[in-house]
Amino acid sequence: MCAALLASAAFHGSAMAQSMAAPAAGNAVATPDNALLLTVFLKHDQSRPLGELNAQLAKQGFYKAFPPAGVEVVSWYVTMGIGQIITLRLPASRLREVNRVLEDTAWGSYRTEFYPSYDYKAVALAEHDKAQ
Repeated sequence: MCAALLASAAFHGSAMAQSMAAPAAGNAVATPDNALLLTVFLKHDQSRPLGELNAQLAKQGFYKAFPPAGVEVVSWYVTMGIGQIITLRLPASRLREVNRVLEDTAWGSYRTEFYPSYDYKAVALAEHDKAQ
């Protein structure tokens, strides 16, 4: 939970891009102890045609780099009027890596928003059962 709160503060705080290379956290695997869910909104730049946006994504290597290997895609939807909404499951230690990939490959075609969360289902169901 603490990792999710820290991640939220980091993403909703300063809008400055990271200038340093991401640390090598690529081998970390999501477990119940360290996993977070990250919902990413990729909002299209509607002032430019789709072909131009797709060409920029290809030039910047978006689909080659995103999602990083070992990061689980839970869902990936196109939502009319918004763009793409992607939910990832990843270890908290790889959050910076995912952010950096999006900074390097999606910016220009998309404006990004991030919503880190964690799985609360088991706790909520236990509370429900206890209240019965």
